Amino acid sequence: MDKDTAEKTAAISGILMAITATIIWSWNYIIARGVAENIPPVALSFFRWATAFIFIFPFSFKGLLRERQAVKKNIRYITVMAILSVTLFNTLVYIAGHTTGAINLSLIAISTPVFIILISHFLLKDKTSYKGWAGVTITISGVILLICRGSLKVLFNLSFSSGDLWMTAAAIIFALYSILLKRKSHEIGMLTFLLVTFGIGTAALFPFFIIERAFSPAINFTPSVIISILYTGIFASIVAFFLWNRSVEIIGAAKTGIYYYTLPLFSSLWAFLFLGEEFKPVHLASMLLIISGILIATDIKKTLFR
Repeated sequence: MDKDTAEKTAAISGILMAITATIIWSWNYIIARGVAENIPPVALSFFRWATAFIFIFPFSFKGLLRERQAVKKNIRYITVMAILSVTLFNTLVYIAGHTTGAINLSLIAISTPVFIILISHFLLKDKTSYKGWAGVTITISGVILLICRGSLKVLFNLSFSSGDLWMTAAAIIFALYSILLKRKSHEIGMLTFLLVTFGIGTAALFPFFIIERAFSPAINFTPSVIISILYTGIFASIVAFFLWNRSVEIIGAAKTGIYYYTLPLFSSLWAFLFLGEEFKPVHLASMLLIISGILIATDIKKTLFR
C-alpha cells in the first residue's frame, strides 16, 4: 500500500469513527425522552455514570496509580470538570427529556459551539470576528425559533417548554466544560482523567439521587430502562469518547468537530422512527438556522480549505 492510499484509508477510518461516535451520542437524546416515564432523570444519570465508572475501572486503575501525584495536584480542576460534565450536563439533558422532544434536545445541543464563542469573548477576552458574531446571531435565532415553536405569540407571552430551557442550560455548561478542557494537565492520561471525573461526578450525584428516591415512586426497571442504562454507561460514556478521540488523532480536531453537527439529523431520524415524534417545518427551519450559524461562526470554509 503506497503512502497516498494509506493516508486516504486512515482519513476514511477517522471519518467513520467520528460519525459512529455522533450516532452513539444521538441515541442519548432518544433515551432521555423514551424512558422518561419509567426512571427519573437523576436516577438515570447516576446509574449511567456508575456503570461507566465500573466498566472503565479495570482499564485505567494502573494509570491512576502511576499518575496519582498529578491527579492530587490538579484535584480542584478535575472536580470542577467532573461536576460540569457528569453531575450537571447529562442530568440536565435527562431532566429536559421529561418536558421536550428528542428532536428539540439534539437541535439545542449543537448550539454549544456558539456558547463557546460567547463565553470565550466575554470571560476570556478572546477576540471574535464579525463573521463569528454573525454566526452567533443566526444560531441564537434558530434556538429562539425552536423554543417559541415558530409562534411570535408564544415568544411575546414567554410561554415555552421548560425542557428547552433546561437543555439550553446544559449546552452552556458543556461549552464551559469544553473551554476548560484545554487546561487539562498533560501529566494526566485520558483514561485516568475519565476514571477520576466519573468517580467524583457520580459521588456528587449521590446525595441528589437519595433525595429524588425519597420523593419519587419506585423505579420501574423494565428491559428498556436496563438497556438504556447499559447503553449510556458503556457506549455513550466510554466507546463514543474513545472513537471520537481516535478520530481527532487521525484527522484532527477541527475536521472531527464538523461531524458533531450531524447529531440532530440522526436524533431526528430516530425520534421519527422509534418515538413517533412529528418532524414539523419549524424543526427544519431551526435546524437550518442553527447549523448555518455554527458553520459561519466556526469558519468551516477556512478549516476545510486552508
